Amino acid sequence: MNVSEWIQTIFLALVQGISEFLPISSSAHLILPAQLWGWEDQGLAFDVGVHLGTLVAVVVYFRQDILSLFKAWLLSLKGVSSTEGLLSWLVILGTLPAVIAGGLFVSAIEHWGRSILIIAATTIIFGALMGLADLYRTERRALAEIKMKDAIWIGLAQAMSLIPGTSRSGSTITAALLLGFDRQSAARFSFLLSIPVTFGACVMMMARVQSGASVLPLEMLFLGALVAGVSAWCCIHLFLKWIASIGMMPFVIYRMVLGAVLLLVYFFGSGS
Repeated sequence: MNVSEWIQTIFLALVQGISEFLPISSSAHLILPAQLWGWEDQGLAFDVGVHLGTLVAVVVYFRQDILSLFKAWLLSLKGVSSTEGLLSWLVILGTLPAVIAGGLFVSAIEHWGRSILIIAATTIIFGALMGLADLYRTERRALAEIKMKDAIWIGLAQAMSLIPGTSRSGSTITAALLLGFDRQSAARFSFLLSIPVTFGACVMMMARVQSGASVLPLEMLFLGALVAGVSAWCCIHLFLKWIASIGMMPFVIYRMVLGAVLLLVYFFGSGS
């Protein structure tokens, strides 16, 4: 085990943790090291590890919200209605489109969606949509005003994020802004939606990991999960703290630059 492998593990875990919850597309970032520097795939076990790290991060950050929503959901089963009880059901409803789309199209997406050209195009196109949604936002609604149709539309946007380069948080926040929610509420609901989806992704990936199939030793997998988790927690905290003031435009500009870099790699590098 050489130093370069440790550096790769830390770098890729950091990229995963940062890009998982920011609206910049983790898939667009994770493809670049392999294309630019010839890094080998760390394996499915590594993907499971870093996704578990980001899952723990979002659960820890929203632990009080999750507990309140779960209690309200249990009370709703007994007929006790509340705003939090409704929100818990809407999180479940908003998760269903991604679950259904994942079950139906995961094979097609894995086969056709890994092209640098496709990732570059989705990075730019959905970045532009995000910019328009932020530019023409009305911010007339808070999260407490969310309705069933809102959860369905945002859930459909989350299902679209199965296409690499789209960005799960980017697509859901864009949809919420278009529906009139303020930036803080849009981001908060997006993060709440990420919990069941990330958990489901981890379960699916773990089911595909064969015993002893990891190309990395256990200590490197643990390090990757730790780095991804810590960086993801920091991103969530800073994003929610600054989103109302900085808006989405810095991320839109970044996506445009990233998409352009990916196009250069595709047409002039070894990615085609």
